[in-house]
Amino acid sequence: MAQEAHIDQVKEAAEGEGVEEAPREITVEERINALLEEIERLQKESSEYLDGWQRERAEFANYKNRTAREKEDARTQIASEIITKYLEILDDLELAIINRPAENESEAWADGIELIHVKLNTILEDEGVEVIRAEGDTFDPNFHEAITYEEDDDHQDGQVIEVVQKGYKLGDRVLRPAKVRVAK
Repeated sequence: MAQEAHIDQVKEAAEGEGVEEAPREITVEERINALLEEIERLQKESSEYLDGWQRERAEFANYKNRTAREKEDARTQIASEIITKYLEILDDLELAIINRPAENESEAWADGIELIHVKLNTILEDEGVEVIRAEGDTFDPNFHEAITYEEDDDHQDGQVIEVVQKGYKLGDRVLRPAKVRVAK
């Protein structure tokens, strides 16, 4: 009987719990199908990434175009505001030319031209434009353009003798250097 009990135990173990089945081998066809599914999944994923990248690229191109347009609009707006101020001076000069005086009235006409000059300087100052002071200063190539170097006993070597054409700056930016004669 002990032997029969042992046989029953072995049968139960073989049929039931304690025995694991050996892993079943995957067929080539199943492996191919799994790989095809993986390829399809990866293609969808890469397509989504490509679509997202193309959308972002298009949005960036639109952003660049929009900001370039806005920058040009701002530049045009600023230029038009500044030019409008100078149109008044142009009108004044045209009026002065049309009303050129006879010989005996030339002093009043010259006074009018001087007023126009003052008006233009006021507009430039209001915009922050400053005249570069140079006469008597030491030559500085950042602010001055030497048109001649001359022997001069009254000035030190490298000192500006005379300003031939005024220079202007806006803040720290030189709009036009002063053209000067320099002592050597």
